[in-house]
Amino acid sequence: MALMTDTSDAMRTNLWFSGLPHAAQEALMRHCEPVTLHAGEYLFRRGDAPNGFFGLKCGKLKACTLREDGKEAILAVIEAGNWFGQTSMTSRQPRLRDVVALERSTLFVVRAQAFDALMQNQAFFRAIAELQTLHMNWLYRMVEDATLHSTRARIARRLLLLASGDVTMLSQSRPDVAVSHDTLAMMLGITRQTLSLELKAMAEQGAIVLRYGRIEIISKEMLCSFQESH
Repeated sequence: MALMTDTSDAMRTNLWFSGLPHAAQEALMRHCEPVTLHAGEYLFRRGDAPNGFFGLKCGKLKACTLREDGKEAILAVIEAGNWFGQTSMTSRQPRLRDVVALERSTLFVVRAQAFDALMQNQAFFRAIAELQTLHMNWLYRMVEDATLHSTRARIARRLLLLASGDVTMLSQSRPDVAVSHDTLAMMLGITRQTLSLELKAMAEQGAIVLRYGRIEIISKEMLCSFQESH
């Protein structure tokens, strides 16, 4: 287990990584090299050639893209413990979106040659297929959310998803969502003013409490009811 000391608790408890056979975990860590990003620094940009498979040891990243009007759309918040970047690595197609650090972050990077070597192992190959499925299911959920007619339902669904770590999809949700109104509005593709009005109404009904830089979920059941009734 010596190599496992190089990881963080978030990585060791990540459902995908912890589900790997022990030998595959060790092989993956042997092929990693550390990279540190400062807040605002890009890991890669849309259109870049695939440059690695990544595991986020600590910190926080965002996956984003520019809309047609030039405004930023935040697709996901990537928290510590997550592994990502496998789509471009397996297809050898350019990156589909930007990934940038929201705070100082440390990552493990598996470069192309090392990734190809790992893919020769059947257990790792299957694990990458499973990770791809997890991410595709998350994307389908985002598409489904975008087709909902109610803004409040979309906000409620995203808050519940963020409480589970967004792409992390934790089995136990957290009571606090550390997200600014600006970031949440960019995730949903709505104005900050519209978001503020909806959040205020949800707070008045007792579903949430608005804190500085975060939103406290008081009633998960009420948030779920917003999805069902709109």
